[in-house]
Amino acid sequence: MIKIELNRLNDAFHMEARNDAGNAVQMDSSPESGGSNLGMRPMQMLLAAMGGCSAIDVVSILKKQRQDLKDIKITVTGEREKDVTPSLYTEVHAHFKLYGDIDTDKAEKAVSLSVEKYCSVAKTLEKNAKVTYSVEVIK
Repeated sequence: MIKIELNRLNDAFHMEARNDAGNAVQMDSSPESGGSNLGMRPMQMLLAAMGGCSAIDVVSILKKQRQDLKDIKITVTGEREKDVTPSLYTEVHAHFKLYGDIDTDKAEKAVSLSVEKYCSVAKTLEKNAKVTYSVEVIK
């Protein structure tokens, strides 16, 4: 079982989420809805979670393939439903920038495996959203 504890940090929406290992992230809401922008919004965290999940997969796959990955940067964007509550993601796109002496075909295969097969967050999001990705290798 996964357990996350949330604690309120102010008298509005600023919260800290902490896991069993003591790792923490902060969340908040926008000033327009009464927050203070002191942390990521929960729906932003969902996109960050997809990027983090895929990064772990891609790094692991490329390491097994003995590719010389020097760095990885992922930009995840999402479009949400308009004028409804709840406002779910309808489209999510992840752009992977992989730095190093990496075979382009292996890079594309690693990202494909992650987003389409292994990443639990991407698989969760795709139940409602169209999840797409692109890959850029920078040598």
